[in-house]
Amino acid sequence: MPKETILKHILIWRAKHITHRQFVYILSIVVGFTSGLGAVVLKNLTHFFQHFLEGNLVKDYHHAFYFIFPIIGLTFVYLIMKYVIRNKVSHGIPSTLYAISKRKGIMKQYQMFGSILTAPLTVGFGGSVGLEGPTVATGAAIGSNISRMFHMNQTTRSLLIGCAAAGAMSSIFKAPIAAIIFAIEVFSLDLTIASMLPLLLASLSAILTSYFFFGDDILLPFKIEDKFVIEDAPFYIVLGVVAAFTSIYFTQVYDRIHKFFDKINSPIKRLVIGGAVLGVLIFFIPPLYGEGFEVINNLIAGNPEKALENNFLQMDLTNIWVVVSLLTGLIFFKIIASSLTFGAGGVGGIFAPTLFMGSIMGNCLAKIINYSGFVNTPVSESNFTLVGMAGVLAGVLHAPLTAIFLIAELTSGYELFIPLMLTATISFSITKHFSPHSVYNMELGRKGELITHDKDHAVLTLMDIDKVIETNFVPITIKMNLGQMVHEAVVKSTRNIFPVVDPISGILKGIILLDDLRPIMFDQSLYSEIKAIDVMQPPPEVIDIDNDKMTDIMKKFQDSSAWNLPVVKNDIYMGFISKSKLLTAYRRQLINFTK
Repeated sequence: MPKETILKHILIWRAKHITHRQFVYILSIVVGFTSGLGAVVLKNLTHFFQHFLEGNLVKDYHHAFYFIFPIIGLTFVYLIMKYVIRNKVSHGIPSTLYAISKRKGIMKQYQMFGSILTAPLTVGFGGSVGLEGPTVATGAAIGSNISRMFHMNQTTRSLLIGCAAAGAMSSIFKAPIAAIIFAIEVFSLDLTIASMLPLLLASLSAILTSYFFFGDDILLPFKIEDKFVIEDAPFYIVLGVVAAFTSIYFTQVYDRIHKFFDKINSPIKRLVIGGAVLGVLIFFIPPLYGEGFEVINNLIAGNPEKALENNFLQMDLTNIWVVVSLLTGLIFFKIIASSLTFGAGGVGGIFAPTLFMGSIMGNCLAKIINYSGFVNTPVSESNFTLVGMAGVLAGVLHAPLTAIFLIAELTSGYELFIPLMLTATISFSITKHFSPHSVYNMELGRKGELITHDKDHAVLTLMDIDKVIETNFVPITIKMNLGQMVHEAVVKSTRNIFPVVDPISGILKGIILLDDLRPIMFDQSLYSEIKAIDVMQPPPEVIDIDNDKMTDIMKKFQDSSAWNLPVVKNDIYMGFISKSKLLTAYRRQLINFTK
């Protein structure tokens, strides 16, 4: 039976027996399962490559392999994109946010498998990035295409993308509540009863999938041994401040290296430059290889020496200040290595590098406090390591609730809830002041295309400018006389406003209102004397279709008090937008947004 016929029968059966809401619940379970499955495939492939390369070639042959692995992996990624996928695989979560903001939640089919083919090669061969972003992108693309297959509307597509994000995070970290909060915070989903249950179902089905394949293994196994004491509160405040500046450093370095590689047009040059520098960094600093969760686990377990035993300077690791210096170097170079991986064309995410830097930052600060001689009772290094992760996560991702609940769930308890809240809130507040947009939505935020929890802004962002442009206005050329304007424009038009354009270039020169013509249009003695240029006036505002977003257009209507404003593209007249049509479109979009 043809695929179209099967789908048609399913749609007919669904319409007869299942309500829309029930069907969304079923799809959310399916999306959660596929996201969990995607996480399993990505993790296993990556660990296969990493174990083979690090476990065999590096340990059994030569340390110098660290230098060539990244460029080999990135070359494979480039060849797969060019000859297999034949499309660029963008960074996971930013590409998903772009799809929600500007493509009505529609993601192309190759995005369902693009990250699965490229991310394990990037990370397994040493790319200093994470797998969380690619896992989310894979699940989101599956959710988007499933919703399209069953003819779901834009609101449902966005919800299923959020379900995919929740499923991916739930499967990776075995933290179902934090996963739901992540989907709400990062994807700005509108939290309602209608959206909560699908997110719960997706998160649940994904974590069950993870337990089925991985058993009880978790990414960051840890049980809290040192409880929070109120005397440590000032130190956690300091931790929040340090986490904020670490987050700002992360964001600035990522942005600058990203812009540097954007200026290089040749993907081959980007690959060679980024891959070579990354190889040098990993050769000298092996802990930068891959995601870095082994380093984090060593720090939490109180074994920083194990994470640093391969330092190329062969420094004495029994000296605590040597350990602090080396760990600080990891903080400094990790985001550089991650940004180089992206710049060279690698596919991955920034979630793992964020946790990596946060854990080391917290561990370093605890060591400095404990060995500086200023305190009588030492602070818990393991707790500071965990809370440091939450602090940097809150700052870089602008997701404080995700950071708090993720660490709380990973530690199987809420004993650290107070320091987590304290540190995450301080870090987020300071970082937000200096960096208004998170790393995920930095580019969209600069363009004003970012979906936010501000419902008005979100609705305006989702609106399509092209659909509100009206073209039934009769243009007047700048050289027309009054007689021509009356017979060729006024008589033929049903509108009371006329754009004045250059007859050759089509550039908008001004506008003429019917009220401007009415006092003179019946005096035929003036027909040949008065030209369009004599009665035209500049428009109160002009809408540039290439540069003005819906928020800008609304503001121009508000500031000018006009009912109709001309639209131009490269100064060429395109049509008009009327306030009434704009408000009607806004109301329709608001209804769709809140369904």
